[in-house]
Amino acid sequence: MSTARDESEIEASSAPLIEHLMELRTRLMWSIGGFFVAFLVCFYFAKQLFNILVQPFKWAVNWAGLQHQQVELIYTAPQEFFFTQVKLAMFGGLVIAFPLIAAQIYKFVAPGLYKNERSAFLPFLIASPILFIMGGALVYFFFTPMVMWFFLSMQQVGPGNDVQISLLPKVSEYLSLIMTLIFSFGLVFQLPVVTTLMARVGLLTSQGLKEKRKWAIVLAFIVAAVLTPPDPMSQIGLAVPTIILYEVSIWAARFVEKKREEEKLAAEKEESGTPAAT
Repeated sequence: MSTARDESEIEASSAPLIEHLMELRTRLMWSIGGFFVAFLVCFYFAKQLFNILVQPFKWAVNWAGLQHQQVELIYTAPQEFFFTQVKLAMFGGLVIAFPLIAAQIYKFVAPGLYKNERSAFLPFLIASPILFIMGGALVYFFFTPMVMWFFLSMQQVGPGNDVQISLLPKVSEYLSLIMTLIFSFGLVFQLPVVTTLMARVGLLTSQGLKEKRKWAIVLAFIVAAVLTPPDPMSQIGLAVPTIILYEVSIWAARFVEKKREEEKLAAEKEESGTPAAT
């Protein structure tokens, strides 16, 4: 039987505790080494990377009709920009090294999985970084310019007797803002992956997700309020994609249930000696 074959594969791949610890050390060394190399590369190009991250601010300036103003960011402590570059290098290094880290995690846990579990788990390792990049792209090309345009609209500039109030963001605060948004959207875009995995192991059902939809909508706005800056544009901008992704998760869970039912029927036909329909 297939179950017996799977169990024999796991037994064949079993190893003493000391070998598991050595394997864990190897995987950790590869992960830390990959992150360290990516960190050094990102730190070397930190100023160029920061200029790329400032581009959404420039787009917001154009949207606000302030093309005549020079885009300017400041830092008020001598060490501020240096530590900003360190934070940027750490964030970029983690993003670049994530595929390597995920591959090392998979290689460590794969020997303890059945063959069908390994084949089912692998697509999620590919989908997860793709969804994170999609969330980051949404932040970079649309959401950050929209948020900065909202903040720029509060300026008080121009002729007149009013006090001149201009936006001069600090480099550390701007980086924290865009990193928070990228992390928040990237995390939320993992919702279909998490729910699909939980549906595969039977912890969630599509019907259960549908019944809890109204609670999910409330929770989406609460999470958006926690993860994003305290302005309505940011909160709505994160909550709406979260709700859409929740609907996608319901569809994904229904697809998993349908496929699992088909596999169950095929297995029953195989055990009864009846050839499965093609």
